[in-house]
Parts: sequence; structure tokens; C-alpha cells
Amino acid sequence: MPTLLIWHGYKFRFYALDVGEPPPVHIVKDSKSLKVWLRNLEVAQNKGYSDQEIAKLLKVASEHRDEWLGVWHDFFGL
Repeated sequence: MPTLLIWHGYKFRFYALDVGEPPPVHIVKDSKSLKVWLRNLEVAQNKGYSDQEIAKLLKVASEHRDEWLGVWHDFFGL
């Protein structure tokens, strides 16, 4: 489970079991989690984040999207 970034306590990561679906990033902090599709930055799943938090987290993901897509493809050998 590579961690891509830790920002203000939020951990941006992906999981080895994510293969077989579009590239996502998982964002976790405390008991909250958010799954975002990297290609279009759409929220796939939200557990506990407010709309304001999601907006901030999507901005961070947008700034790193190309880099993280490269890491994801390298990790899975795609």
C-alpha cells in the first residue's frame, strides 16, 4: 500500500488490490476515507468527509494527478 503523500495528516495512497479498476487514490485520516478516480477526479466513495474537505482534497489530487498516475502504472506494470 504505497503512500503517495501525507498532507496535513491526510494520507494519499493506493492499494495493491486496486488492479482491475480505473486508477484510484485513497485518502484516509482518522476513521474517514475517500476514494477518488485519478483520471477524472470523481469521488467513487466517501466515508465521513464533508463537502469542504472533499473540495480541498480534490485540489491536492489534481495537483499531483499526472505524477500519481505514473506511479500507479509503474507499480502495476501497466
